[in-house]
Amino acid sequence: MNRDDASDLLAFLAVARERNFTRAAAKLGMTQSALSQIIRNLEERIGVRLLNRTTRSVTPTQAGDRLFLNIGPKFSDMDAELAALTELREKPAGTVRLTATEYAATEIVLPALGKILPKFPDIHVEVIIDYGLTNIVAQQVDAGIRPGELVAKDMIAVRVSPDLRMAVVGSPSYFTERKRPKAPQDLMRHNCLNLRLPTHGGSLYAWEFEKNGRELNVRVEGQLVFNSAGLLLEGALKGLGLAFLTEGHVQPYLSRGELVRVLSDWCPPFSGYHLYYPSRRQPSPAFSLLVEALRYHGQ
Repeated sequence: MNRDDASDLLAFLAVARERNFTRAAAKLGMTQSALSQIIRNLEERIGVRLLNRTTRSVTPTQAGDRLFLNIGPKFSDMDAELAALTELREKPAGTVRLTATEYAATEIVLPALGKILPKFPDIHVEVIIDYGLTNIVAQQVDAGIRPGELVAKDMIAVRVSPDLRMAVVGSPSYFTERKRPKAPQDLMRHNCLNLRLPTHGGSLYAWEFEKNGRELNVRVEGQLVFNSAGLLLEGALKGLGLAFLTEGHVQPYLSRGELVRVLSDWCPPFSGYHLYYPSRRQPSPAFSLLVEALRYHGQ
């Protein structure tokens, strides 16, 4: 069926439904004479009269009634399907895959999801905990969350947190028999909890410090190595060593006296977490909604 046939059939359905050329023409937004010509052309093209016309009424012929009963529901179904597609556009749906560190997932992603998922039950989110610089294109991940300074320049980056600070912490019991370090070099005499990163051949994370423009990267040593920030925190709480974690991650424990902070003067603020994704990506409604929920609006 070509476009003209579809248009003419819609005109016929309008007349058959209204039983009146004037009312049908008004609904279609055309003149009565134009509508009459469309119906005549359709009848000539198929070789069958579809409507009986008198000065007082318009009624379908047997052929017209058959056509009306058979194609009318089909066009109604198409209208309903188009309406459903429009609803999908207005009602975000689909799956979004994110990669984030454990802290970012807990403190940034989950609170944002708590605001939108109850309102949009057709949105599904998969959160992948990863401390490496994930190639989100190769791994078929929609977006990642990392400190802004680590995001590649060719990515779109959206700030999702204020600036961050790192913190060196240990339990009060850990320091009962050990002196608190005064400078990063003193960490070499301490039992430190290491984090193994999946990138760079699975190397251990070097603790990064800065003071008065002087930068130091210290490769600490200790009895324990983890690949989870949550386990670093638990190890520090149990007095097994010093941990190097995001300030927000340990703040509740510092406030309660369960952890003690050292070397705070060597831990200046740095760029906060950013959500990043490829610049060529065409955001879906679900993805756009998630980005807006995660976006940091503070100054």
